Amino acid sequence: MTAEAETTDFSLVLGGPLYQLFLRSGLARPPLDLLRRRVLALPLLTWLPLLVLSVLQGQAVAGVELPFLQDLEAQARFLLALPLLIVAEVVVHQRLAPAVRLFVEKGIVRPEDRKRFDAILASTTRLRNSLAIELVLIAFVLSAGHYLWQEQIAIRADTWYAAQSPQGLAWSLAGKCYAWFSLPIFQFILIRWYYRILLWGQFLWRVSRLDLDLRPAHPDRAGGLGFLGTSTYAFAPLLLGQSVIVSAMIAGRILHEGAQLPAFKYEIAGALVLALVQALGPLLVFVPGLLAAKRRGLREYGLLADRYVREFDRKWLHGGAAPDEALVGTADIQSLADLGNSFAVVREMRAVPFGKETVLQLLVLTALPLVPLALIVFPLDELIRRVLGVLL
Repeated sequence: MTAEAETTDFSLVLGGPLYQLFLRSGLARPPLDLLRRRVLALPLLTWLPLLVLSVLQGQAVAGVELPFLQDLEAQARFLLALPLLIVAEVVVHQRLAPAVRLFVEKGIVRPEDRKRFDAILASTTRLRNSLAIELVLIAFVLSAGHYLWQEQIAIRADTWYAAQSPQGLAWSLAGKCYAWFSLPIFQFILIRWYYRILLWGQFLWRVSRLDLDLRPAHPDRAGGLGFLGTSTYAFAPLLLGQSVIVSAMIAGRILHEGAQLPAFKYEIAGALVLALVQALGPLLVFVPGLLAAKRRGLREYGLLADRYVREFDRKWLHGGAAPDEALVGTADIQSLADLGNSFAVVREMRAVPFGKETVLQLLVLTALPLVPLALIVFPLDELIRRVLGVLL
């Protein structure tokens, strides 16, 4: 395979044992076709057995303090968050693969560094496809993941999945399926996404250590790396899925444990910060290179401006122009203005390849699933009055 083909074919999500399982089971067709099939199959695989078992044990709609269909966290996890995690694969593939190609197409990776860049791609691909790593993730989910959910997240009440006892949780049949089958599948897919974000960060970090051809006067104010900022929207379904889980968990505690919304301010803040770290954190590896490019640009464009201004002054202010050369319509003044604009672009160059708008949009996106929490605490009419009171 040629270097050009390797760069074109690179994807953060194509590959790995789970992807191969999807292909062999008919849930996917290369590259990521049959999305609807996966969006329906995986939630049904994890959610439907819980519904059937809870119905058989008489705890689907009643019979315990928290029946299955009233468990907001379980419904949100399997019917909303899990489909979003599946959709995220397609979005990330479609948005990040072109972004990787732009490193070469825009000339940011110099020709002499092309082999090193391709080696980074090959190394990242091997880690993405690693069977050993996915086995480690499964082991983590079945050990630490199960313990953390049982100790920190499971509701302390008689629920469809477990009853409280002096010895701890007494699992129902539906609860055993939940704790050791459905929940591990969801946790594996989620933690697999975290691993992919780490891979993306490692890839960008290794690329940032190349001698990149960053242009300080590039109009994107990011040395030519502005395309990376827009590529972060690829993670939108993942961020939404995480936020849905947090919102459903908080809602469950408010409705079934009598908790108050302000008690979860750290969880809400943590969800927002985590979203920014996941989407934008990997891009911070370019900060040293961008700062160095800005310093170089200020120096070089500053010297160019000094030279041009001296020659302009000599020509038009100190008699250097020919007597018959007209001042009106001369290109010298426009060139001086263009040089000033270029210097202003260099001066405004950012230390990160994204702007405030990107940060704000990601925060709003992540906060959307948290908005319904306000409706649990305040009736809709009271909430509207409070909002109008603030605005008016």
